[in-house]
Amino acid sequence: MPGLKLHVEVEKLPLSAPFRISGFVFEQQDVVVATLEDGKHRGRGEASGVYYLGDTAPTMVAEIEAARAAIERGVDRTALQGLLPRGGARNAVDCALWELDAQRRGEPVWKLAGLPAPKPLITTFTLGADDPAVMAAGARKYAQARSLKLKLTGELAVDIERVKAVRTARPEVWMGVDANQGYGIDALDALLGVLVSANVSLLEQPLKRGREADLAGFKSPIPIAADESVLSLKDVAGLVGRFNVVNIKLDKCGGLTEGLAMAREARRLGLGVMVGNMVGTSLAMAPAFVLGQLCDVVDLDGPIFLAKDRTPSMTYTDGHAWSGEQVWGGTGA
Repeated sequence: MPGLKLHVEVEKLPLSAPFRISGFVFEQQDVVVATLEDGKHRGRGEASGVYYLGDTAPTMVAEIEAARAAIERGVDRTALQGLLPRGGARNAVDCALWELDAQRRGEPVWKLAGLPAPKPLITTFTLGADDPAVMAAGARKYAQARSLKLKLTGELAVDIERVKAVRTARPEVWMGVDANQGYGIDALDALLGVLVSANVSLLEQPLKRGREADLAGFKSPIPIAADESVLSLKDVAGLVGRFNVVNIKLDKCGGLTEGLAMAREARRLGLGVMVGNMVGTSLAMAPAFVLGQLCDVVDLDGPIFLAKDRTPSMTYTDGHAWSGEQVWGGTGA
């Protein structure tokens, strides 16, 4: 690949309101945007990193800058996998390379990835952990939503009330819950009993990362998804017999290249596939939207939590997310 010019920028994205999950409250998202140019074509990638691994904007910038010389000499997507570790830094550069290649070859990213033309995807709309009445009101506010995801905190009594309140408010929608590592194995049966009664279809990451073995042999009446427990391709095989679904996030695995490989490996192993996000603008969601074409569950609502998104942006209509080629990944024609 010919020489490239790399530009790296940190952007601070205020949220429209504080967002709470188990153990954290977010009011702003810092993202790193990598841009690659060859004098004629341009590729962009946005990354938020992985907060619970210390993968922050400063660390991402430092990793990219350490590899700047190799990147600007003309790295390709395959070589990048060995140049940078999994995480936000590689995600930003990998996505920039995908878009750059799309412009150079005159073919959109979805076609380069060997996928059929993309379709709108039903996405979850996420409710941050809050008072049950507030979450119920939020569920009603998401009037277009066909799919909701509730954040839980590991406080069993209040989590039960949260689930019940949202299900009462929206009896017709698909519903999943995300415990964000808030539970221990001893409390799972009590939680699952309520989830089954409320017709919840997915329980995401109930146990702490590192406690995956506790789920070996555990019989859950609903599918359990791994999020924090699966960071990259090498983690996927170890989920068999413990989890049912793999939640792939490009910030965790280091970009669309590895995300596609993870989805295909999960399918080979008989696991369901989900795509999620770490919150960001439409520039971050667009590559994940490509991956979402291979997924059973899609959680790409990140831009709706921001005070302001990029233009052009993804659209959300009748519960579906759509990312056109003008957002990211088109030919630039």
